[in-house]
Amino acid sequence: MSTDQLLQLAREFGRHKGLKLSTVGAYTANDGKFFLRIAGGAGCTLNTAMRICQWFSDNWPPDLEWPSDIPRPAPVKSTQEASSC
Repeated sequence: MSTDQLLQLAREFGRHKGLKLSTVGAYTANDGKFFLRIAGGAGCTLNTAMRICQWFSDNWPPDLEWPSDIPRPAPVKSTQEASSC
């Protein structure tokens, strides 16, 4: 999982939900500036990338196609529905 792929997921998710990138960062990384730093060329640990990718997989809107060039981890059931995002 590359930072470019994380950023692509964040942008597509945010566009679909009508959310700013900072809001998506707050949801996924508990850090509103996370994706702004990634867009600026910063990196993140593999553990962080995997955790964020899993969050996207678990909360991905059913009416939005997952990008075909990004491997999707199997969604894990959670108590919070994606519609609450």
